[in-house]
Amino acid sequence: MSKVKLVMFDMAGTTVKDDNEVQTCFFIAADKTGLTAEADRVNAMMGWAKKQVFQILWRDQIGADHPDYATHVETSYAAFRHALEHHYQTQPVHPTAGCLELFEWLRSQSIAIGLNTGFYRKVTDIILSRLGWNQGLNSDYVGSSDAIIQVSVTPSEIYNQEGRPAPYMIQKAMYKLGIKDPQTVITIGDTPSDLEAGINAHCLMSLGITHGTHTRSQLKNYANHGVLDSLNELKDKIIAIDHHLL
Repeated sequence: MSKVKLVMFDMAGTTVKDDNEVQTCFFIAADKTGLTAEADRVNAMMGWAKKQVFQILWRDQIGADHPDYATHVETSYAAFRHALEHHYQTQPVHPTAGCLELFEWLRSQSIAIGLNTGFYRKVTDIILSRLGWNQGLNSDYVGSSDAIIQVSVTPSEIYNQEGRPAPYMIQKAMYKLGIKDPQTVITIGDTPSDLEAGINAHCLMSLGITHGTHTRSQLKNYANHGVLDSLNELKDKIIAIDHHLL
């Protein structure tokens, strides 16, 4: 029996292929709504709850005390949602390399698979459905050990829709699965906010992955327990943990 009870994965860029489509949707929304959005600034906030990104960008541009601030945020966020939902409804959606094989191995070891994301629930459901990962999930987005994944959490289910780098999505997944000890949980994602969320949740390991939005050198600037080039490397990490090699 593995010491690891749950692996919490990010979605876009980690388990779902992303060739900067999410960032492109940000720029489409910004362009349509008069918002200045520089690539480096947006990329630094990848992994955050998406509405929060627009709140920060509009705050930087006009100030949060501007009388039209809230309206601008909602208008940009609505444009982003439209672009994002259209993309995932109409374009191919694929798992990242090694993802399905890793999922199968984790289930064989009785290690639960959790997904968290900066996406809101509606677009997350579109992605889960397109991939068939919603099979076996109940109305609370919890699945049996035979389901492809065992839990899905989005900022939509968190108070004030607070996503990463706060630890709440990880903690909610643990609660739903009856897992009490964060030292039995590994998190992995392709953004600094993924790493920070895992650290903030006091997880056994908070790992980065380089096939998403950030490079190894960028991720290494944040507290972490390792940066992987492939999901295939996670299996060896878990085996080493169980054999007391880490």
